[in-house]
Amino acid sequence: MAEITLLEAVTQALAYELAADERVLVFGQDVGANGGVFRATEGLQKKFGAERVLDTPLAETMIAGIAVGMAAQGLRPVAEFQFMGFIYPGLDQILSHAARFRNRTRGRLSCPIVYRAPYGGGIHAPEHHSESTEALFAHIPGLRVVVPSSPARAYGLLLAAIRDPDPVLFLEPKRIYRAAKQEVPDSGEALPLDRCFRLREGADITLVSWGASLKETLAAAEQLAEEGIEAEVIDPATLKPLDIHSIVDSVEKTGRCAVVHEAARTGGLGAEIVAQINDYAFDLLRAPVQRVTGYDTVMPYYQLEDCYLPDVERILAGARAALDYPNGGGR
Repeated sequence: MAEITLLEAVTQALAYELAADERVLVFGQDVGANGGVFRATEGLQKKFGAERVLDTPLAETMIAGIAVGMAAQGLRPVAEFQFMGFIYPGLDQILSHAARFRNRTRGRLSCPIVYRAPYGGGIHAPEHHSESTEALFAHIPGLRVVVPSSPARAYGLLLAAIRDPDPVLFLEPKRIYRAAKQEVPDSGEALPLDRCFRLREGADITLVSWGASLKETLAAAEQLAEEGIEAEVIDPATLKPLDIHSIVDSVEKTGRCAVVHEAARTGGLGAEIVAQINDYAFDLLRAPVQRVTGYDTVMPYYQLEDCYLPDVERILAGARAALDYPNGGGR
């Protein structure tokens, strides 16, 4: 079996669902003839036809709204925004309509949409191409927010998202689109939504991260292991609804935790995770939970991008602050 990238796993999942379910449609800017800006939909229009894989005008409000109408009529649309930074014109349709559809109809109708968007920094892109505003969407009731971090999870989680009866925002960390390869059987087997994945066992500290930042988080865990410190690494994968109980179970074992994400610090998902750990496991903590995040600035241009994104050294510093508390660590 050939190994594939995260990007190719997305293509593989889309192709599987298009073949398996005639209700599934894929559409967005340049997704058909050109195969998408990152080629995530390459070859799909040729295989399934322009009626199933549609190019749209450059109109994000329309893309978001048409998906709601399609879903309301029994289809299962997969709508792509070229970059997360372009999604904001569609906010009204996503937040006011897609996310509220089940509640508005008191459960009579659901809204099975997947909104896909490449997101995050690390590719030296211009402004509006490196957004990490997942916390904005995670705040909205009725909307799932899913972030894969490997080819296998991209495949399994995207299948689950397309099959889910409610709207899902599926954010693809483009910095790791082609960073690693993995064997991913095209079996049609979905992975569970709303569940954390434990990527590494450990008893000394819990490291929580998602998306592209897991690459540096796992590297930091390996470096800690060389020092005799075993870090448990948790990938939430579904940021909303959050499987806080798996995180708390890990914190119960380790007593220490650091949360890593590239989004801005204030109001980020890290703050929510810290708050929920305090709600459920405050008496289990042996140190304050640390956050290692991006800064409260717009993602800078490429000369400073590496300074913005959490790197291994910053993650190690956050972990050591929790490990050293109260002897010089902590807040």
